[in-house]
Amino acid sequence: MNKVMAFGTFDLLHEGHKYYLKKCRGCGDYLIAIVARDSTTVNVKGRKPLQNQKKRLQQVQALPFVDNAVLGQEGDKWKIIEEHKPDILCLGYDQKYFTENLEEGLKQRGLQVRVVRIKPHQPEIYKTSKLREREHNI
Repeated sequence: MNKVMAFGTFDLLHEGHKYYLKKCRGCGDYLIAIVARDSTTVNVKGRKPLQNQKKRLQQVQALPFVDNAVLGQEGDKWKIIEEHKPDILCLGYDQKYFTENLEEGLKQRGLQVRVVRIKPHQPEIYKTSKLREREHNI
């Protein structure tokens, strides 16, 4: 069984997120979605998500193509990968945090994980920052 791991904030869960997670699920047999904690989102994006981590986690857990969804860990960003031991790590087209030196970091930790980058689905429409601007004037 190939385990796939996907990361994201998943704020204002939209069709772009669903597309990403479906494509991730298609890369293996079991999908673990890691939902960023509120504090991580602030550190990475410089702003709080509109929905708190509990709400975002519940929404991702409810998706039929996600086998398991958990909150990310604060501090050591590698720990969650070590804990779940995925075979494949899927990244979104615009995910930059955590991707610099990713393959080197995995190798240093003794993790043999294939990294796959998922192409976007209509990013001019389905991108959280654009939806925030349109729907919430933020």
